[in-house]
Amino acid sequence: MNELEGKKIAALMTEGFEQVELTEPRQALEAAGATVHLIAPKGGEIKGWDHTEWGDSFDVDLPLDGADPGQYDALLLPGGVMNPDKLRTEQKAVQFIQSFFEEEKPVAAICHAPTLLVEADVVQGRTLTSYPSIQTDLVNAGANWVDQEVVTDGNLVTSRKPDDIPAFNEAFIKLITSGVTADR
Repeated sequence: MNELEGKKIAALMTEGFEQVELTEPRQALEAAGATVHLIAPKGGEIKGWDHTEWGDSFDVDLPLDGADPGQYDALLLPGGVMNPDKLRTEQKAVQFIQSFFEEEKPVAAICHAPTLLVEADVVQGRTLTSYPSIQTDLVNAGANWVDQEVVTDGNLVTSRKPDDIPAFNEAFIKLITSGVTADR
């Protein structure tokens, strides 16, 4: 199971990311042979959110200022309510996300993370899913929102919630291994 051997994945997040939306995808990506770097606006540690309370602390591999999107094969965007709300105000984070779309590299966003895609102005005309509470935001930004476990549209994989993580992981790994050749 080394289909992602040699691939580098950026996981962009900040304080309050939904912990399981990092840990389970990261475990699946690493089991497939990828290297996953946790990237955050500042170095040091950031704290996850574990459903209804603060979770564990995680070491940041690289502060956003030192991260070059050109060095990564794909981008993982964990959700949580606080995480994307904070990141969308960080212009460097928005530009980091935009660069993956400009290069048509695989991007996976789960739960509330698609609000970052609204900020990056990359949802117009795309079909995607998310946590239901941000459906209106996505539709207002021009997305076709659907209530499905996982949706792949071109270089983008989205899912609704932690229960969808197994399908989310499978679709993301498939997208990375196949290369992004699907026309939107």
